Amino acid sequence: MLHFSSSDIVTATLWVLAAFSVATWTLIVVKGWMQWRLSKENRQFSRAFWNAKGLIEAEKSARSAEGPLARLAHAGFSALRNMQKGDEQDLQHSGDQQDILERCLRSQVQKEQNRLDSGLMVLASIGSTAPFVGLFGTVWGIMHALQDISRSGSAGLDVVAGPIGEALVATALGIATAIPAVLAYNYGLRRTRLYVAELEDFATDFLHLAMKSGFRVE
Repeated sequence: MLHFSSSDIVTATLWVLAAFSVATWTLIVVKGWMQWRLSKENRQFSRAFWNAKGLIEAEKSARSAEGPLARLAHAGFSALRNMQKGDEQDLQHSGDQQDILERCLRSQVQKEQNRLDSGLMVLASIGSTAPFVGLFGTVWGIMHALQDISRSGSAGLDVVAGPIGEALVATALGIATAIPAVLAYNYGLRRTRLYVAELEDFATDFLHLAMKSGFRVE
């Protein structure tokens, strides 16, 4: 039967918290770079789209551009093209032209939101569990330190300092891991809401342009 000492349990807890910290900072870097890139792509596409002379030129800019706004516009233009061809519609594409286009745009906005939300749940989970993981390591270490005191019959500093100090490190590391995870989650959630609001505003403008043109790209 395997036997784990107090030091082994606390050390394992510290390694778990270290893994949480690495995951947190990796997500912070990746999400930060992704949000910077998406902001740049959205600005470039928005400028090209609204400077276009007509829907055909705007459609070309959507095909050549990258980013959430470009993908949303491309989905809208694809729906308009399909309606122009008079292709047989399934239940997903049933209804009048405005309903079909609204459904297509809403679906694409949801897809983009799912992409933007990726990783945020991991940050939220780390931020909420890391302090308790650290607290577990601390309680376990102190509990066994008290057992060592009971066995040795001495409560001198040389007996308790090492085990209790090691145990308290777990709590400190748990808090140090949770703080950046919570801050990154809150910031990422706010940025996601702003991106989704931008997508919804663009979808509304695109719908109005399509209605003005009679749901035809020409």
